[in-house]
Amino acid sequence: MSLLIVKNLNKSYGNLKVTDDLSFNLKEGEALGIVGPNGAGKTTLFNLISGDAKADGGTIHLAGENISSFSPEKRCHKGIGRTYQIPRPFEGMSVFENVLTGALFGTHLSKDDAEALAISILENTGLINKAEALAGTLSLLERKRLELAKALATQPKILLLDEIAGGLTEHEVQELIGTIKNISKSGISIIWIEHIVHALLSVVDKLVAINFGSVLLEGDPHEVMNSKEVKEVYMGIDTE
Repeated sequence: MSLLIVKNLNKSYGNLKVTDDLSFNLKEGEALGIVGPNGAGKTTLFNLISGDAKADGGTIHLAGENISSFSPEKRCHKGIGRTYQIPRPFEGMSVFENVLTGALFGTHLSKDDAEALAISILENTGLINKAEALAGTLSLLERKRLELAKALATQPKILLLDEIAGGLTEHEVQELIGTIKNISKSGISIIWIEHIVHALLSVVDKLVAINFGSVLLEGDPHEVMNSKEVKEVYMGIDTE
């Protein structure tokens, strides 16, 4: 069953068309990867799904409900959670307070239940030992983990990951992959935009390649990455 249906999504900024009749489906429990060259419209797609940007045309359905006109806050409460390329925690607040804020404002839980959820998420994202540390003192990997934790605190049905592995060392990428795999195994559906392709291939069930705001190819992750079209457009390899 499709949890998310994106159909004929269009977005332009002046004469620049960023998404062009873009369509795809996400099943319950599925991990979907999205690749494409810089400027292909990947982050704009996430902004349209989360409500940070308004589409010019097309529809977005979540669990059978048309959420196309919903505010970002309402989409969050309906089950859309996301991370951002550049983590921006509340630096003067503790790690626990950052996650608790997500739980309090992103759900309808009581304060006690929100606190219990925040502690559980810190444990699952490897941050429990940093619970009382100020968010501004965290390393980059810890900031990435906090981005994950804040998004998970809203109890999402779908987690949007926007280049969350960017800037990390290979060892740190492997650590983060393990965390994301566990999130996927918990039943949360994932859409992951990432330039570190081997990280995507180790997690996702399906891969969508986009170019100029349109779907270029979708299907088995390894088949998509090995296709002539993706090698030419995304990887810059001349296959002729």
